[in-house]
Amino acid sequence: MTCRFELSSVYAACILILIGFVPCTARAYTVFVSNEKDNTVTVIDSEGLRVVSTVKVGRRPRGILITKDGKNLLICASDDNRIDVMDTKSFKILRSLKSGADPELFALHPAGNPLYIANEDDNQVTVLDIEKNIVVKEVPVGVEPEGMGVSPDGKVLVNTSETTNMAHFIDTQSYKVLDNVLVDARPRFAEFSADGKMLWVSSELGGTVSVINAETRKIVKKIGFRIPGLPKEAIQPVGVRLTRDGSRAFVALGPANRVAVVNTDTLEVEKYLLVGQRVWQLAFTPDDKLLFATNGVSNDVSVIDVEKLRVVKSIGVGRAPWGVAVTPE
Repeated sequence: MTCRFELSSVYAACILILIGFVPCTARAYTVFVSNEKDNTVTVIDSEGLRVVSTVKVGRRPRGILITKDGKNLLICASDDNRIDVMDTKSFKILRSLKSGADPELFALHPAGNPLYIANEDDNQVTVLDIEKNIVVKEVPVGVEPEGMGVSPDGKVLVNTSETTNMAHFIDTQSYKVLDNVLVDARPRFAEFSADGKMLWVSSELGGTVSVINAETRKIVKKIGFRIPGLPKEAIQPVGVRLTRDGSRAFVALGPANRVAVVNTDTLEVEKYLLVGQRVWQLAFTPDDKLLFATNGVSNDVSVIDVEKLRVVKSIGVGRAPWGVAVTPE
């Protein structure tokens, strides 16, 4: 593995790496962060761990993701009822897509199209052909839909409804709701394991993460969290991400200002990592070496070294950072 630095700083940089303050990454990726109150997206270089650009976008940007080819960033401009499309190289806004009312989170089919969008105000999921910008289907779900997940084989879509407190399993061919799984209060995020066998659903007010067998749609375990010195109501799980090898899950705990590290074999918490204030969402670099966590109150992003399980840097961004996405290369 080699690390690229400017010649003038190579010695200092190598010393920092040796003592563990700067992570050495094999490749450089581009990290995008949506700033809900600034109506901007911050662009971060994963190698230098620095801000390289700030781009004006639609109002109240929240959920963001990268298209499968890595060429575009899709941005939920919630207050403008649209999806902005940004070029991941030039950082220019190319066009806007239909979204339905108040898009908050979305997910792409593994093939790269269509896009499934949670419409919080309309209690539905909008299915959008992103190439043609045509709404294919509107699927009624529970009250205040937010979390969106698609199985790795693309056959099942899951939406979580914050007020109905359910995970809705939807067939991606017929768009019929196959099952409704009751979880704890205010489910915010849905994440499939890489093998598609398990679904992880965070419940913000319930203070738990439900691990659901994707085939039987039965809850295997509800994971709770305890942090000394913090009241139970301060621990509010939101974003969830699993490593590609399936060994660990990382859970953002909101106002607890922690990211929990969960062993996926035992389904027990291994460690809590102290991050910024009110941690929202999480995203790995494609090599799983770094994890980026958005902190909505302290207006920064915490960078976590995944192997060492420690926070290595805080990067200031815009106001109320919400979503985060990383380019595939």
